[in-house]
Amino acid sequence: MSPWDIAEAFVVFDAQDSGCLSWGVEHEGQRWFVKTAREPRAQAGLARVAALHAVVRHEVVVRPELVLDGTDGSTLVYPWREGEVLNRATTAGSDRRALLRLQQGPPERAQRAVEQVLEAHLAVAAAGWVTCDLYDGCLLYDETDGRLSLIDLDEYRPGPFVLDSDRLPGSTRYMAPEEFTRGSLIDQRTSVHALGRVAQHLLDGPQGWRGSPAQRAVVTRATQPDPDQRYPGVPELVADWRRVIGD
Repeated sequence: MSPWDIAEAFVVFDAQDSGCLSWGVEHEGQRWFVKTAREPRAQAGLARVAALHAVVRHEVVVRPELVLDGTDGSTLVYPWREGEVLNRATTAGSDRRALLRLQQGPPERAQRAVEQVLEAHLAVAAAGWVTCDLYDGCLLYDETDGRLSLIDLDEYRPGPFVLDSDRLPGSTRYMAPEEFTRGSLIDQRTSVHALGRVAQHLLDGPQGWRGSPAQRAVVTRATQPDPDQRYPGVPELVADWRRVIGD
């Protein structure tokens, strides 16, 4: 029996709305996260994310150590990372308790989480990829040490590209207007919008905005409806964010 077999799992994630089946296994003292696809759209996503991981290297981005090809598509084997997904979306609904704890905790924790997301996307942008379906369900957060990990980046794509469907997949809370318009250009400015939404969501908790006015101004520019009014790319967004942190 393969060490990646679901029969050996210590946890199974079988109600994911992504169309994937995932589980955790322990082999020779090390834990792994194994992910397979249950339907064609999920198979395409695993093929895309394998291509992304082939060109993106960053400690925040969890990348598979094994990609096993089979008749039903790829199986990806990732190192296990501790933490909770900030928004666990399943076929039964969403569990956002981890997100609420981060929003209600010390602002410095949310600030650091935002910084880790931004830093990782410098590597994504440098490799020529754009964000698609980035939302709080892609953020795995370990409260014990404040470590954030990016997971489930299956919809990320090489860019820029022209949208050939009526919309891209994703959470409407994070998506830019062009992601709903067939024939629109999806590029680094679309990534800037998603990253601005991440910063806005993590720092704008139940008690209101917890960042500085200067940080709020950066978020406002990043999330403008008109792409031409946003930062032209991820490096410019990150540079301005770092500048206002230093003010």
